[in-house]
This record gives sequence, structure tokens and C-alpha cells, in this order.
Amino acid sequence: MKEKLYYNINLEQSTTFHNNATFCIGTGRLNLALRTEYHNQLKKVQEDIHFDHIRGHGLFCDDMAVYRTYEEDGIEKAEYNFSYIDLVFDDYRSMGLKPFVELGFMPKNLASGEQTIFYWKGNTTPPKDYQKWADLVIATIKHWISRYGIDEVITWPFEVWNEPNLPGFWKGADMEEYFKLYEVTSKAVKSCDPRIRVGGPAICGVDDERWLRCFLEFCSNNRVPIDFVTRHAYATEMPERVGHYEYQELRTPKVFMDELRESRKIIDSFPEYKGMEMHITEFNTSYTPLNPIHDTNLNAAYVARLLSEMGDVCASYSYWTFGDVFEEAGVAYTPFSGCFGLMTNGMIPKPTYWSFSFFSEIGSDALAREEHFIITKDEKKNIHGIAWNPVEREGSDISLSYSFDLEPGEYLIVTKLVDESTCNPLKTWIDMGSPAYPSAEQIKLLQECSRPQVRTMRKKITENTLSLDLTLSPNALCYFSIQHIEPETDRGYQPERIRGAR
Repeated sequence: MKEKLYYNINLEQSTTFHNNATFCIGTGRLNLALRTEYHNQLKKVQEDIHFDHIRGHGLFCDDMAVYRTYEEDGIEKAEYNFSYIDLVFDDYRSMGLKPFVELGFMPKNLASGEQTIFYWKGNTTPPKDYQKWADLVIATIKHWISRYGIDEVITWPFEVWNEPNLPGFWKGADMEEYFKLYEVTSKAVKSCDPRIRVGGPAICGVDDERWLRCFLEFCSNNRVPIDFVTRHAYATEMPERVGHYEYQELRTPKVFMDELRESRKIIDSFPEYKGMEMHITEFNTSYTPLNPIHDTNLNAAYVARLLSEMGDVCASYSYWTFGDVFEEAGVAYTPFSGCFGLMTNGMIPKPTYWSFSFFSEIGSDALAREEHFIITKDEKKNIHGIAWNPVEREGSDISLSYSFDLEPGEYLIVTKLVDESTCNPLKTWIDMGSPAYPSAEQIKLLQECSRPQVRTMRKKITENTLSLDLTLSPNALCYFSIQHIEPETDRGYQPERIRGAR
């Protein structure tokens, strides 16, 4: 049975809403930015959504060729090569992106061990010489200051490492060793300019409460620089592996948010860190790039719900990732491989692409926020809203009936609908036989099926109420706007006499 919900909205009411959806976006390792498809996907994302920052792994991995050593008079010496970094960062900045710099992983010639992670073998061991690691960090930041100017570099957040509480990302998940790395690195960063902001510990959800509390105790007791706290958040349980794919159950949005609220409480329990920014430098539904949920309308509706709430406790939350040029588990076998991106290879937006596009349009001046929607107004008193209906297993439509208190006049109503019938390229790909290597014609069709259904309506109200009814099927996502208009009619133009114009 369809659930019916009724709401009265006026332009004088308000509610708390911090819209940080576009502060940062994630990417695979930085070397991938040298590829044409990567550039094209990111350019399209920036044109439609426009994120402010970008964060990815592999800054110091060997495929970026930053750190090299040579022997002179029997002594090993280091030299630095910033050619690839410059190509990547120059490209980011040309698209309006600032780096959210992740300092890692370990160059082979500086690594204390052989442990690596991912298809591309990022080394995840501590440095064999902490002074040489500090020298590398300092040389890199000074290069950026020289190239981009200190006024620019101080606007980049710096994060030390990635998920050190997981043994794959940091040898043995050695807490004390990570604290040493953090101290050395944060002081190296600050030595370049004390205004540069640095933070950590970039933990994920394994023993995260103990790690966060111990990390802050370490920083407090040892006067170690920290300007913000970082962590990651994913919304699925342990995976079941089937062939190339992994399937997981979703946690409820409340359980997801409770984990973040607990981190917020831990930070605020330290008087010197109370209110300190917490940045979620990775989040998504699933933490594996092999889960088809990332390609679904369910993902889009669920993420929209999170985007409406995460700003309550987080300074930012970076979706992992913008595109599917991504190789942690190897190169995907098909365009719909369950990878993290907002866009598949072949330039096909997934439904979640529109979650971020819609949130980029609505601002932060909220009139109302509920479990299924957020409504805002802009400086011109236009109304913007996003509504969603995530259903993981079985569910029904919901009907949202709004009554807006507005001045008499004429209004343009726009709706953009993303649901399993109107904007579902995954279904189209399955319908065409799940081709691993779609032809140009098939890619064109997939792109056509990846767009929201846009509808417009003009309403004239003589009293002070405008009604709008939305019906959302399971896993639907809908953007809507209401704009006051002053109609202009050319002499002799009579829409009532034109078929299809009314």
C-alpha cells in the first residue's frame, strides 16, 4: 500500500542543514589521472557538479616517479622528480579542484619492507629512515609552494596516510608506529609553513573508537600538530564473493550515522579538540569495488539520504569515487562492474551521479528536512527540494504531498526524476545482454538511458497556497524546484491554440 505523507511549508520556517556534498570527491591512485578517459570523466563531473577538492592514493608510489636514489662516494642519496605530480595537479587545478593531499604510500627505495596492497602494489610499510621520509614531504610541499604560491597551498588540507588501523594498509596495523609516522609527518608539514593544515588518522571502521581516542591522546600528550580529524565510513556488512563480484547487506542510515556521531563525541570529549573539524575522506555504501550496488538506483537514493544528514557532524564527506578508471582489484571486466564511481567507463553517469548533481543545486538554507526529503530556498526565494525512497529488499511507493505558502502569482515547477524506469543504465545494459565491450552505438544508448526524466509545469495561484504531489517508487530520487515567474508573451502568440503547448 502506498504511504501518504503530508507537509505544509512556508518560506519563514527553517531547519539545520549543512550541505557539504561537493567539498571533496575521491579518486583512484593519482597516476590514473594521466589517462584520457580519467580526464574526460573528471571534466564532465566538474562541469555538472563542481567539487572543490579531490583526494586519492599513491602520491609517492613508484609509478609517480617522485622518489629516486643514487649512490655517490658510497653514500645513498635521494633525488626528487615532480614531473608527473605537476601534470596531475595542473590538470586538477584547471578544472577548479584543489588537492586534499593524502601523504602516502611508501616509495620502494624508502620502504622498510615488501608488503604491498592492491593490483598496483602500493607499498604499505613504514619508512626505513624517518628523516628521509620527512625530507621527501618537505621537498614536495616546497615544490608546490614554489609552483603554486603559498597562498594557494595553505588552502590544501594534508592527511597522513590511509587506514592505518587495517593491516593491509599499514604493516601490522601498528598503532605506535603510525603515531610516529604522524608526528614526523605533521611536523614536516608545519615546518614548511605553520598555516598549512594537517590531520589524520584516516581510519576505517575496525577498532575505530579505540584508535581515534588513542590517537587524540597521543597528539594531546605530545603536543603533536593536528588541525582536523579524518576517518572513513561505509554502510555494508561483510561481503559474499561470487565470481568477480561481492555482495553485501546495507546497514540502516541510522546505524551509519551513529558511527559518525560516536566519533564526533570522542573528538569533543577532549577540551582542546572540542568542535574540531571531522572530515570523512572516504564514504560509500560498499567498501569493495566489486559490488554491483554502486551501479544501482538504490545506491543513489540511499546516498541522498546520507547527504542530507552527514553535515550535521562532519565538515566534509568525500564520495569514493568520481569515476570507474580505478584498479584496486584490477581492471574491471565490464562497464558495470560494481566499481565505486559516479560514472562508468564510456562516460555513462550512474544514478548516484544525480544525487550529487541535485545536492549541488539546492544550497544550505533549509526550510524543512525529514526522513525522505530536504527542501531549501535560495536568495531569490526560489524553492529547491530533493526527495528519495531507498528500499533494499521489498517496499512500496511513497506519496509526498506538499502545500507551500506562497504569494499569488505564476510559478514554474520543474521535476527531475531518477528511478528504475526512467534513469537506469544498469537495466539497459543487462537488457542488451550485458556486453563486456559495448559498441559505440550501445554506449550511446546507455548514455541516453542515464538521464533523469525532466518535466515542467506552470501553475497560477490566486490565493497563498501552491500544492505539489510527488510519488516515489522504490529507490526513486527526485529533484524539484518552484520559481516565481513573470510571463512574457509575444504579440499574437496564443499557446492555447498550439497542440502540445498546454
